[in-house]
Amino acid sequence: MAEKKIPQRSEIAEEHKWNLADLYESDEAFEKALSDAGTYPDRITAFQGKISENASELLAYLKLDDEITRVARDLIHYSNRKSDEDTRVSKYTGYCDKVEMLLTAISSAAAFAVPEILTISDEKMQEFYAEESGLEMYKLCLSRIFKRRDHILSPEEERILAMSGEMRSTPSTVFSMLDNADMKFPDATDKDGNAHQVTHGSYIPLMQGEDRALRKSAFENLYHTYKSFENTYSAILSGHLKTLGFNANVRKYENTLEAALDSTEVPQSVYHSLIEAVHANMDKMYRYVELRKKLLKVDELHYYDLYAPMVSDVDMKITYDEAKEMVLNAVKPLGESYVELMKKGLTSGWIDVYENEGKCSGAYSAGAEVHPYVLLNHTDDLQSAFTLAHEMGHALHSYYSNENQPTVYSDYEIFVAEVASTFNESLLMQYLLKTTEDKKQKAYLINYFLEQFRTTLYRQTMFAEFELKINEAQAAGEAITSDYLCELYGNLNKLYFGEAITHDEEINYEWARIPHFYYNYYVYQYSTGFAAAIALSQRVLNGGEAEVNDYIGFLKGGNSKTPVDLLKGAGVDMTDPKVVSDALKLFGELLDEMEQLAEEIA
Repeated sequence: MAEKKIPQRSEIAEEHKWNLADLYESDEAFEKALSDAGTYPDRITAFQGKISENASELLAYLKLDDEITRVARDLIHYSNRKSDEDTRVSKYTGYCDKVEMLLTAISSAAAFAVPEILTISDEKMQEFYAEESGLEMYKLCLSRIFKRRDHILSPEEERILAMSGEMRSTPSTVFSMLDNADMKFPDATDKDGNAHQVTHGSYIPLMQGEDRALRKSAFENLYHTYKSFENTYSAILSGHLKTLGFNANVRKYENTLEAALDSTEVPQSVYHSLIEAVHANMDKMYRYVELRKKLLKVDELHYYDLYAPMVSDVDMKITYDEAKEMVLNAVKPLGESYVELMKKGLTSGWIDVYENEGKCSGAYSAGAEVHPYVLLNHTDDLQSAFTLAHEMGHALHSYYSNENQPTVYSDYEIFVAEVASTFNESLLMQYLLKTTEDKKQKAYLINYFLEQFRTTLYRQTMFAEFELKINEAQAAGEAITSDYLCELYGNLNKLYFGEAITHDEEINYEWARIPHFYYNYYVYQYSTGFAAAIALSQRVLNGGEAEVNDYIGFLKGGNSKTPVDLLKGAGVDMTDPKVVSDALKLFGELLDEMEQLAEEIA
């Protein structure tokens, strides 16, 4: 069979392309807007020394900041979207570079603003609010700045810290260079003796294959290579932990967790309650491991068996039109208004659907103010259908936020960013499970959903627990050696997977290949976002109009409250372990159904 030819951009039907003319009608219009925006650095600088002395000057500066935000977003979206259409076109790469240079100039010019605002006393700020009613809209924004006062140093100390930025980023830079540029893995061998290249990109697809000999070979070759560099990786990670500890100490935070979560206004209790709730539901994970062992029909289940399909020989071909219909049907519980808005998004130039030569890979949603832009590379399979649901969840979240919040509060925090997308995936899955009659297809769908729970809620929480423990160890003065890291990581795997899996020593070195451990307490948000989305979808499906309105209110909230308060308004309290437990209750119910189906299709 001839390999499918990837079309040129010009060969894609217009109805399957996004419409960037909604941002700028032409490249010339973009270039003029970019040129006009070149005045912003000087306009910003003109406020220096004034915003702390005069209420009207402060208000004018904040309004200018909003204007710059809106213009900059449009410039960013147009240049990046044009570049992503065909990354080979140097003209649009140049556009991106020019926008980046402008943003750097703007950021540099505005460096005075936050330190100067922090010099305003509480009493003087109250006078400003009385003098200028327009400042009331910015009260939350300003209060967030003032909250940082205890953690902001003197201007000279801040200057020195800024100058040390490149040094503090060295561990993550070294990790990236070693892991992505220098690391090479031996080829894996399949059951017939054929060689298969092992790379970061090919590893998981090899793990998802049905050839067990190939999976074992890839697993061992990957981790034996990491083992040969274990001391280097442990030294890099130790250096990273020291930089986090230094930052927390000089900024007068209790610990690195508080320092990391402070900027997003998430209490430390959320992090701890996530781990607590997952620990309380390990029994379901152990059942999952037992079920996987049974369905794969192996005497011993190994870590290289965790990604293999439990249900094989199922081919669910789903065209883009079919995927659209599925998603629209799935989101009907959210009401007519939501469905109509999604229809608008699917038919009004929001989406770039198919792959073309040079197009950016993957998928994303970019929340432009005029309307969101969604990039897909649809391939007529189940994964692509879920990707559509996921990215349109992001898109409608951005649309509602932009429509209902002023510019200063229209960007939502990363803590809630994955909620709306995963919520839509959950609705789609539960719709398909209700409407799919073929038992093998239903088992295939449940397998897909179970894997989301395993890889997102359990696995990312295990990562979060590891990250917390190594930071605590660093703060306590323990040596972060490879032996320490391997023992800790190995024990966590035993805790999270239980006794039904054979503990391969190679998994002890997995910590060395996880880039997220250099992201500073980032991974827990995958778990909390997933748990919140599952809990909210269950609340909507089992509720009525009030529950739907609560959820839509969350989508409209932008950054107008703390992320935790926004989710409380939707009906879930992320400080309560019950939210995670309720989500994992669905995981248990899916296991029940999968066990029954396994008997029927055996």
